[in-house]
Amino acid sequence: MNAHDEDSNAPHGRHGPRGTDRHRSSGATEVPFTAGAGETGSASARPEGRSRHSPGPGDGSGPVPSPGPARGGVAALSVPYQVGVALALAVVAVAACVHLGMVFLHVAPSNTVTKQHGKAIDDWIYPEFEQNWKLFAPNPLQQNIAVQARAEIAAADGGTRTTGWYDLSAEDGRAIEGNLLPSHTQQNALRRAWDLYGLTHDSDNRPVGLRGVLAEHYLRRIVVLRLDRARAAGAGGVVERVQVRCRVTDVPPPKWSEEKAPGAPEYRLLPWWTVPADEARGGVR
Repeated sequence: MNAHDEDSNAPHGRHGPRGTDRHRSSGATEVPFTAGAGETGSASARPEGRSRHSPGPGDGSGPVPSPGPARGGVAALSVPYQVGVALALAVVAVAACVHLGMVFLHVAPSNTVTKQHGKAIDDWIYPEFEQNWKLFAPNPLQQNIAVQARAEIAAADGGTRTTGWYDLSAEDGRAIEGNLLPSHTQQNALRRAWDLYGLTHDSDNRPVGLRGVLAEHYLRRIVVLRLDRARAAGAGGVVERVQVRCRVTDVPPPKWSEEKAPGAPEYRLLPWWTVPADEARGGVR
């Protein structure tokens, strides 16, 4: 194959077939050049030592420098707003630390701080943040406590009668047993009401402070609601008074223990409470 045949098969350029440039050597490679902005069409006019793809300074064809990272969040706010956010975060942090410290002192064993500042700790905790557990409790609860109630009913015929004892704790136990997701009221409402009553009343069932009166009203309303669910008043009857008692039974010790066997159940009987008319006729829901 001669040179004429090779050039006839070469690709066509801008000025026609490359086969017309027979004076070039067979090993040379043509590099096309296109004049750009600020450049002449001749390659010889390009400054010596500068690459064709490397623009000179000030020619406007170089890469645009990327801007710095965009600011977001608090950094994007003005200085006064940043100061306000910092102050708000500082207040929240201080309040959280104070609250955690108060809760810890409330549940911790008795110490010098709790003895000297016990009232301030109680004022912070009660009633919103009350805790019913203690750290390092030496003796777990070993008693079963059942809250029971009965009612004095005004019958539709004008007579009165007294119901038997309703075991409200047993009703809660039956509702919880086998229930994978028992409600909070089934587990804690009655139990916490009784615990609050015991903490705010003396041995003669006299309220100690304003929380004692509140605890009495709270327990009474729970009892009236439970008796209403059980239809204790019957058809046409109205609950006029209720009475609550607590039965405490010791948990039997294990066979290997040397503890004595539990004795007979102990009862704490509360006085009769008159039920207001709005509560007796369904005012508690």
